[in-house]
Amino acid sequence: MTSTDTQLLRPRRRGRVRRPQGFRPDIEGMRAVAILLVLVYHAGLPFLPGGFVGVDVFFVISGFLITGLLIKELETKGRVSLPRFYARRAKRLLPATALVLVVTTVLTWMTASVVHWRTFGLDIVGAALYVVNWVLAGRAVDYLAEDVGVSPVQHFWSLAVEEQFYIVWPVLLVAVGWWVARRRSARLRPVMTVAILLIVVPSFLWSVHLTGADPQRAFFVSTTRLWELGVGAFVAIGAMQWERLPRAFSVVLGWVGLGAVVLSGVVIDARTPWPGYHALLPTLGSAAVIVAGFSSGPGGPARILSRPFMVWVGGLSYSLYLWHWPLLVSADARWDGLTPLTGTLVALLSVVPAWLSLRYVENPLRFSRRLSESNRFTLSLGANFSAIGVVAGLLLVLAVPSATPPGSDDATGAGAITQGSRQDGGSAGDDGAGGQGTDDPAPGSVASLALVHGFVPAATEATKDVPDGYDDGCQQNQSDAEPIRCDYGDPEGRVTIAVVGDSKILQWQSVLDEIGKDEGWHLVSYTKSACGFHSGMQVASGDPYTSCAEWNDAVMAQIVELDPDLVLTTQRVTEALTDETDPSTLSEDAMLSAIVDTWKELADHGIPVLGMLDNPSPGLNVYECVAEHPDDLAACAFDKEQGIEDSSAPLFEAAAEQVPGVRLLDVRDLICPDPQTCVPVIGGVLVYRQTSHITDTYARSLEPAVKEEMVPLVEEMVAGGSR
Repeated sequence: MTSTDTQLLRPRRRGRVRRPQGFRPDIEGMRAVAILLVLVYHAGLPFLPGGFVGVDVFFVISGFLITGLLIKELETKGRVSLPRFYARRAKRLLPATALVLVVTTVLTWMTASVVHWRTFGLDIVGAALYVVNWVLAGRAVDYLAEDVGVSPVQHFWSLAVEEQFYIVWPVLLVAVGWWVARRRSARLRPVMTVAILLIVVPSFLWSVHLTGADPQRAFFVSTTRLWELGVGAFVAIGAMQWERLPRAFSVVLGWVGLGAVVLSGVVIDARTPWPGYHALLPTLGSAAVIVAGFSSGPGGPARILSRPFMVWVGGLSYSLYLWHWPLLVSADARWDGLTPLTGTLVALLSVVPAWLSLRYVENPLRFSRRLSESNRFTLSLGANFSAIGVVAGLLLVLAVPSATPPGSDDATGAGAITQGSRQDGGSAGDDGAGGQGTDDPAPGSVASLALVHGFVPAATEATKDVPDGYDDGCQQNQSDAEPIRCDYGDPEGRVTIAVVGDSKILQWQSVLDEIGKDEGWHLVSYTKSACGFHSGMQVASGDPYTSCAEWNDAVMAQIVELDPDLVLTTQRVTEALTDETDPSTLSEDAMLSAIVDTWKELADHGIPVLGMLDNPSPGLNVYECVAEHPDDLAACAFDKEQGIEDSSAPLFEAAAEQVPGVRLLDVRDLICPDPQTCVPVIGGVLVYRQTSHITDTYARSLEPAVKEEMVPLVEEMVAGGSR
């Protein structure tokens, strides 16, 4: 996305521009192609589903330009001034970055839910320090972060990759130059070619591997992208050879390359594993256009790419890339979604702040004579601009309300449902909602939410209110298939229970652990992110969830070997594939058959099943709603019947009818006690966190009631000779 000094448009006093010697307008035009691809994709227009490949084009261009500049300096001066190089990058990039991050902070504060301020604030800090790609990579594989909205600085991931490249690459070239200078027979460009190969080849192989194994993480990390910048570096190293190519060959090469880039935007979409080997198409296509530009003349794509409009857009591309995304994200939050039309309008309007930023912030500092004379001063100024971005992000974090709301010290949670009337004569539901003076509404009813003075956990802390199983590393991620075993309850217990499923069974870990210790149960836990315990094939990120199927096979083998007294399971997912290779064949009937098959297989091994009915699914992020309506919690209630229908409970009930001996544990009325409506707060405790999960605080308050329901069932199943 960034420009280099060979391509800057430097303002003259009379409003014209002076192009540096060796300026390549066709490359500026390729920048225009790249940013237009990105803008169309982000605006939501359907005809370029792979517009994100514009970022890959930018990577190739950056690798070419930076390597060309550094090699030229090595060949003409015998050395590279690292302070001068970093100073040029600082005055080029950091002022505009700081301005965008400050504005993004304000927009986020104005439009984003308060529950995301901390996360987005830290994202802004990561963007200011150019490490946000690693932050996003970690979040991409964090199941607990699934409800986090799109980051307003998510686009900074590619800028972070480039800046990390800019830090490391000059040092590599300096080291190679130093080595060559001490060997008379060595030549800089051939040695540099070998050095780059030693980086590019492993990076490409790693990209292919990680894209297949962990595509969400592979998209963001620098190690899977380094080869794309390296391709541009190869083009720079071979510059003298490209000048000798036959013109006719270069013309064909250039048009084929440009066609490959455009074709990538058309035939590739979000379902394509990326980057991996698929990224070869736009990457090599971009390289071909640059190579062709050395000798193709007016017959090549330079004829189009060098037109004034394309050059102007290319010169604006960095600023436009910075501004368009936070404006789109803020508009999406403000208007509760964007259509392709409104997305396009916002993308077009981003040209205005982009041009103003270029004209009044970037160019004045980039071409400042004072900054050109002192690398130390420039680097110091750049550090200050980075600090501004960091401070902006931290201010957003500090703006998050207190984690402990007033009046919540005596929160009883589910105890409000079972403890009977209050001492002052109010109903359990009245006490449960924290209200006073109501007309004895039913426990948990919407009416009981009229006056609320506090609850725990705070809505802004709900996503952190999880059982210890997460910190214990007990839930396998979506990429790996190896079962993770964790032991809870009484390790020497007289009864062994295998606790198996996805995060919906893990949400009960704290409760089960306490009951297990009290009752002498040894709990053996096997859980995997978004993966139910069944024989079917689920879908994850639009593709067959093969690691889930492999995990299920492995877990079944371990359970059979363990030979527990019973298996306790529940799950969130309700659909499986009828055709395991076709993600479009999702079906509830397929999931029902998969559950039945697994339960029958356990029965064949003499292992009974206790199915725990899933709690009602809200259909909204309750904790976000509560954060936005702290004084009107009734706005965050939802229909109980619909919530049950959207959960996996009906599937479990249907499966139990088909497998003799299966028993069901139903504690749904302890989570949603009202016959018609489920409320977000009971007994001063927030009930829901991510999607349909319950907070650990509320789960712990359920422990006595769950124990009362569960213990007789388990004792009956163990003593009943089901084994």
